Amino acid sequence: MKKILVANRGEIAIRVMRTAKNMGIKTVAVFSEADRNSPHVKYADQAVCIGPAPSNESYLRGDKIIDVAKSLKVDAIHPGYGFLSENADFAELCEANSITFIGPRSKAIKVMGSKLAAKETVKAYNIPMVPGTDEAITDIAEAKTIAKEIGFPILIKASAGGGGKGMRIVENEAEFESQMDRAISEAKNAFGDGSVFIEKYVASPRHIEIQVMADMHGHVIHLFERECSVQRRHQKVVEEAPSAVLTPELREKMGQAAINVARSCDYIGAGTVEFLLDENKNFYFLEMNTRLQVEHPVSEWIAGVDLVELQIKVARGEHLDIKQEDLKINGHALELRVYAEDPMNDFLPSVGNLEIYKIPKGENIRVDNGFEEGMDIPIYYDPMLSKLITYGKTREEAIELMIEAINDYHIQGVETTLSFGRFVFEHETFRSGDFDTHFVKKYYSPSLIETQKQSEAEIAAKIALMRFLEDQKVLRIPN
Repeated sequence: MKKILVANRGEIAIRVMRTAKNMGIKTVAVFSEADRNSPHVKYADQAVCIGPAPSNESYLRGDKIIDVAKSLKVDAIHPGYGFLSENADFAELCEANSITFIGPRSKAIKVMGSKLAAKETVKAYNIPMVPGTDEAITDIAEAKTIAKEIGFPILIKASAGGGGKGMRIVENEAEFESQMDRAISEAKNAFGDGSVFIEKYVASPRHIEIQVMADMHGHVIHLFERECSVQRRHQKVVEEAPSAVLTPELREKMGQAAINVARSCDYIGAGTVEFLLDENKNFYFLEMNTRLQVEHPVSEWIAGVDLVELQIKVARGEHLDIKQEDLKINGHALELRVYAEDPMNDFLPSVGNLEIYKIPKGENIRVDNGFEEGMDIPIYYDPMLSKLITYGKTREEAIELMIEAINDYHIQGVETTLSFGRFVFEHETFRSGDFDTHFVKKYYSPSLIETQKQSEAEIAAKIALMRFLEDQKVLRIPN
């Protein structure tokens, strides 16, 4: 494998290219017209424009990407995450053109891409699952009958998708039909498939996911868990590894369950198995993400591995040279997704120019970044600017370093989630480790960040006054 094309943009494109270069592999970037001057384009050995700004005319055009790969004699394609990373048709297109897809086979992507198919596939391994339907439903009357049997509250979820789209919590029978209508409509618009399934709603869940890696020779390992319970709009904002609540025994059970999920679909490469953990520490299979995750750096730090390097080695047909018993958790890592979003206005995207953009630096601080000072934020793509990751020997040490790093991250021109991140990491509930996926709903409001900013401004003013007065004393000292 001498040349890899990265079919993505921003920080993940640079992340993959960095490891490829360290392995002596040439890299190819693809970019839209909006990304012509982006850092990932400059970082690659070669770069090719594949179309206009909208992703359906550029980054989602698998045919164009394959044409570029063939013309430049590329050996493999790494899809990153998002865009084509979980597109089974694109994986098959790579295979048909004798280009290695750095990811699982298309069959595994298809099976795990449907929540219902995934549940059916893992049944043979006795993986715990939340009580619910085994088949996709679009008939509202039938769905209502099932919901009553399961018992309210229930959760309606789109069969074909994720990211919170087509998802509705239904507290009682009276609101079921209207919520079902909305879920079907949203699923159809987002994924072209209006089928949904119904499951018992777990009232105080934690979102725990297990990182797995599998080679072509039947060797599957897990690289421990990530806690992803701090979310807005059902999407993660803060992640950490390991979780503050898993015992060694529970970690082993969940890790083995994740390995079995991977085995159930003959998985190859890096993947993540997601679970719900209830207040009684019972865990339930949610889904499998058949790609590298946004939050993979926290797993890399505590396990001491480069997941992209392992992906590439596995894709080349190499044996995993890591045994499960050799893996040990070392320290604690945190990640904050730095989005160009306004936490004071329901986390709506913030479009503008990065007038000032200075990232924090220092020991045990990592910033996976895709932007530079002076760049405009494109309206066409996910608004994530970077990922801020910190590491410590203990959770407390990692939290304190994260707060310092947030304070040293200077951005002007757009609103970002940095202030929200500081709010989370300073909050006593987060610091205690006793929280769930309702953290934002329970504890966060824009007024709290405004109060926080005012307090910081008052402290800064007092410090400035003290320094001024000290300077005045120095000036009064006679010669």
